[in-house]
Amino acid sequence: MTVRLLASGSAAFRHFLDSLTAPPAERDEIDRRVAAIIHAVRKSGDQALIALTARYDRVKLPRVRLRVAASELTAARRRLKPVELRALELAARRIAAFHRRTLERTFRYRDRTGMGLGQIVLPIQRVGIYVPGGQGAYPSSLLMNAIPARVAGVKEIVMVSPPSAAGDNPAVLAAAEIAGVDEFYRVGGAQAVAALAYGTASIRPVDKIVGPGNAWVQAAKRMVYGVVDIDKMAGPSEVMVIADRAANPDWIAADLIAQAEHGSGDESAILLTPSRALAEKVAAALEAALTDLPRAAAVRRVLKGRSALVVVDDLDEAFGIANLIAPEHLELELAHPRRWLGRVEAAGAVFLGAMSPAPLGDYLAGPNHVLPTGGSARFASPLGAYDFLKRTSIIEGSAGALKKLGPTVARLARMEGFEGHARAVEIRIAPRRRRREQ
Repeated sequence: MTVRLLASGSAAFRHFLDSLTAPPAERDEIDRRVAAIIHAVRKSGDQALIALTARYDRVKLPRVRLRVAASELTAARRRLKPVELRALELAARRIAAFHRRTLERTFRYRDRTGMGLGQIVLPIQRVGIYVPGGQGAYPSSLLMNAIPARVAGVKEIVMVSPPSAAGDNPAVLAAAEIAGVDEFYRVGGAQAVAALAYGTASIRPVDKIVGPGNAWVQAAKRMVYGVVDIDKMAGPSEVMVIADRAANPDWIAADLIAQAEHGSGDESAILLTPSRALAEKVAAALEAALTDLPRAAAVRRVLKGRSALVVVDDLDEAFGIANLIAPEHLELELAHPRRWLGRVEAAGAVFLGAMSPAPLGDYLAGPNHVLPTGGSARFASPLGAYDFLKRTSIIEGSAGALKKLGPTVARLARMEGFEGHARAVEIRIAPRRRRREQ
């Protein structure tokens, strides 16, 4: 059997659960190497980018080829088949339509004391988006990162993506033009993150870096946080399916394979069901589906690693496990999925019903496919237009408001030992004499 079949009450399942939540063993070594890459880019700039690209991507680029010319984006758009171009444009429209609904707005109001309060919401000025590349091509990731930024009003969108020895992928270049990318650089990995954060002669620094990537990219984002903002630690793809006995085993197998085929080997694909018969049918369906799948070898690695078909006592237990793991994609292949939505406490995206496979969200539904992974859905959210906005508070006091609230402000300040804070308020309430609270 390609994938393990476990009972939720078994020691083998507890061991599997522990392995999912344990931090990667190699993280310290990756951090050490990434720190060295960041140091090299800060020290040598473009020279380091060129050398590191040759070393890790096996692509030799002269400095003048680091940036993709605008004319190359336009030419790539013309090279696509009309049906391919229409697919990208439809995805772009749907993504934009969804994210426009998520925008926060500037607001102001006056409370009962007469104080004016509010919030200014403004877009971040310059954002860097990381789009995975190398062996794969991900125009969908480009759209999912760039379009929410454009919807939010970001002035400058800077894209980086690893080059390939096979040359530029026209779908990626065309998607960059459709999404309104302002600058596109052929550089990836930790060195690209460092360049976006600190700048080089060719790449001006940005204010925020977003986008998924491998463990090295995520480590680099973590290390530059504070110099720039980052979105989240979006790692290898995860899918969890909660299914009842009436679910279609072939469809479930297809959905598990869909997320497992990304190819890093660290993806996870998990089924939770109270029906052992269904789990066994899914195992057989997986074997059948892999016989002619182009990426079958990569999928098998994932299914033998961070994946399992788990037989639970009931659906209540299934949702308890799901909330503990906090998967990136959670599919509810149940007879009445909406009834169970209230039980979901931690998931990047929830797909309701058998007609809502995760790839629908990966490409065209509209909500973002850049989702929290590795259990971070317990506290993190999908990428959205709101991630490209910054907020500034507005406070407009008045004599009346300060008279009502000032004594309490002074009291709170003195509770914390800040006499100067208290006096700064009291001098405005009674400026001709110093007031001391008894």
